[in-house]
Amino acid sequence: MKTIQWYPGHMAKAMRIMEENLNLCDAVVCVLDARAPASSFNPRLKTMAGEKPVLYVLNKADLAGRTEELCASMERAGNRALALSANGRNAARVLSAAMEEIAGEKAARLKEKGSGKPLRFLIAGAPNTGKSALINALSGAKKAQVGDKAGVTRAKQWVKCGSFDVMDNPGVMPPALSDQTLARRLAYIGCVNDEILALDEIALCLIGELSEKYPAGLFERYGIEGETPLEMLEAVCRKRGFLLRGGEYDFERGEKAVLDDFRKGKLGRICLDGADDLRAVGLGG
Repeated sequence: MKTIQWYPGHMAKAMRIMEENLNLCDAVVCVLDARAPASSFNPRLKTMAGEKPVLYVLNKADLAGRTEELCASMERAGNRALALSANGRNAARVLSAAMEEIAGEKAARLKEKGSGKPLRFLIAGAPNTGKSALINALSGAKKAQVGDKAGVTRAKQWVKCGSFDVMDNPGVMPPALSDQTLARRLAYIGCVNDEILALDEIALCLIGELSEKYPAGLFERYGIEGETPLEMLEAVCRKRGFLLRGGEYDFERGEKAVLDDFRKGKLGRICLDGADDLRAVGLGG
């Protein structure tokens, strides 16, 4: 299995810029992918935030399972956690209330001083976790650029969101992950640019993990079960008609189909990380 690497120079620069911008903010909203919240967590962000309050948002909860269990684990560790979907009807209301709560002390101090200065929040997270979508939900308009792949936000931007000012930042990955299982999960959910990945290996690993944890989703979507990942991929190609001349399997189309189906929630509501993974990265209790 090819080792996944993702920390080019521009990402190190983005981390430095984010650290500088933290001084301008009163609190932090750290956006995680609810399908892999431990994998999409950057421990450096927690260190950088210092004493500033942090709200952890498990976004894309409509695609995930076990969100209540994982939020409870994070709360036991003293972390404020919230699961939602940026596209949900009440997302803006629920998120705004949680942001007001974590920044309550700063708001009270500003009120005592008679200051009309808005609370400022830094929105941070790995690429493609939905930071910009959450900002658009808060603002009620498409003020932040949104995409379904990593690397859409290229520069910081301030956005007015009601009584808040929020700063959108480019996605930043953890600087290193010795645990390649978590690294692969980041690849599954689209946090790593597909162009730098060996998609054949990633797709087979995803099929293997899903067949172990969520076999029903694979069976309902493709009618496959109880085989090796390669045999299951071959079955996907047969059932979808992904064949080349001579009857050979078009594995490339099959691999992309499986990854696309997973990312769009067509294999069911899935969470690949557990409470043990949260504890391992210092988020769970």
